[in-house]
Amino acid sequence: MDFSQATFWWVLAGLAVAAELATGTFYLLMLALGMACAAVAAHLGLSVTLQIVVAALAGGGATALWHWKRMKNPRSAPSAENRDVNLDIGERVNVEAWATDRTARVSYRGSIWTARLQPGATPQAGEHVVKAVEGNWLVLAPLSSSH
Repeated sequence: MDFSQATFWWVLAGLAVAAELATGTFYLLMLALGMACAAVAAHLGLSVTLQIVVAALAGGGATALWHWKRMKNPRSAPSAENRDVNLDIGERVNVEAWATDRTARVSYRGSIWTARLQPGATPQAGEHVVKAVEGNWLVLAPLSSSH
């Protein structure tokens, strides 16, 4: 079997994709893109040196661009506090009284929930907003301090 330079690059690209699937490291896909570009360069008859340059520029450039994009965009909130994941975040509940351990029983969505006060918030009766859901606990903040 003839193992051409292009075949070598395609096999490397395939191995990088397989490694990405096993590890979940998205950057490996960018490097695989560079290897695929090197395979195309080999098909076009470019020298081995130019194939390596193409692989480095395409893979390294794609990796740098992806890293820059990820650093530019802020990460989303953890799922316990993310409204896109949990539609309870931002909903309002009424707290009649807080216990000394900063917990309360509140009626929400037709049932009784146990709630805890968000750290740093002052316990007070009245309307509160759901800031997070931790298991079957609601984390609440007074509505006046949530804006």
